[in-house]
Amino acid sequence: MTWFIIIPIMLALFMLNMRIYLAMFVGILIYFIGFSDVPLAIAVQRFMSPAENPSLLAIPFFVLLGTLLGSAGVAIRLLRLADLLVGRLTGGLGHTNVMLSTLMGGISASNLADAAMMCRMVVPEMERQGYKRSVAAAITACSSLITPIIPPGIALIVYGLVADVSIGSMFAAGILPGLLCCVLLLFTVWIVAKKNGYKPSREAWPSWGETGRTFAGAWPALLLVVVIVGGIRFAIFTPTEAGAIATIVTLIIGIFVYREMRISDVTSAFTETARQTAAILLVIMTSSALAWIFSLERAGIGMAEFITSITTNPYVFLLLVNILLLGLGMFIEGTAIMIILVPLLKPVVLQLGIDPVHFGLIMILNLSIGTLTPPVGTVLLLVCNLSRVSIPAFMRDGWPFLLAILVALLLVTYVPWFSLALV
Repeated sequence: MTWFIIIPIMLALFMLNMRIYLAMFVGILIYFIGFSDVPLAIAVQRFMSPAENPSLLAIPFFVLLGTLLGSAGVAIRLLRLADLLVGRLTGGLGHTNVMLSTLMGGISASNLADAAMMCRMVVPEMERQGYKRSVAAAITACSSLITPIIPPGIALIVYGLVADVSIGSMFAAGILPGLLCCVLLLFTVWIVAKKNGYKPSREAWPSWGETGRTFAGAWPALLLVVVIVGGIRFAIFTPTEAGAIATIVTLIIGIFVYREMRISDVTSAFTETARQTAAILLVIMTSSALAWIFSLERAGIGMAEFITSITTNPYVFLLLVNILLLGLGMFIEGTAIMIILVPLLKPVVLQLGIDPVHFGLIMILNLSIGTLTPPVGTVLLLVCNLSRVSIPAFMRDGWPFLLAILVALLLVTYVPWFSLALV
């Protein structure tokens, strides 16, 4: 049970706001120096070996892709398309906000990037059209949770690597849960708009001519979604190849089709990608060493025996996991929770007959909700800061949208079809 000593140490360091990889590295170092006879050379080897995994190449490509989208002119055209589809409904701009996050979710892969973009593009216009700023911020924050669920979400890639599950399967599994969140949020926006008198953003449904022009302008952006999701789903190329091809297509679209991307945009995108990729890679390397410790100490088996002594009912187990993840998500960053718990819980998941892909979507959706809960919700803090909204006001006006996401969580948890139908 010496492995259990390092978990409280890491959790304490997480809550003191130490970087994830540093906190895990400290815990791993304490284990190898104080509680293990394994040579430090083996520890270094276990730390470095994950960097040789070719699947990791998918991460920088998708990070670069998400970084390039803003300057390529893709987002503004998808905004026009979203408004075309739902702008005539009651609360049209709120619906457009949700639809744009869904469309961008198939490309940008990051909820923080999506939320930041929406705060700049959509929230000011929603306020001009009569929305309370706190309502606009809440819709923006909650709809951004769709982004890490719909492929190619970075969380799907990280879970696939940590749980040793096919990334292509995770991508396919994320489509229906993402669309489910979209539908439930659209319904909630309609209810809130009816109650508060928010009007449609369009006076009439678009004409055939406007529809044709909008789709003609947006087709290169839609092509990216087809390239990424369709190519992986039909085994035309791997997730890594999909990221590389989509990045090249984005550069072509931004430079030669829309002609809005400058060389300075490309160089800054590469710089930001290098920074984000380095941070993600350090987390994965330390998580691999941590998972090796858990395996060496038979921690997963011990956890499985402990949980099955409490319950062998998979539905009760999933309920307990949801409560645990929602609680931890209020205090600890989601990636850290995933990296610690997946190696521990996977033996239990397999023993109870739960599909690891299905469990991955449950975990990712839980941890996405954690980004909206104080005190350390990253999306909550980002949106409140950019929109100049207080956290109490956000929670007061945002609870209907949070409730919609929780309903989606329950459906994904207890109806595996949503996760597994397309796998």
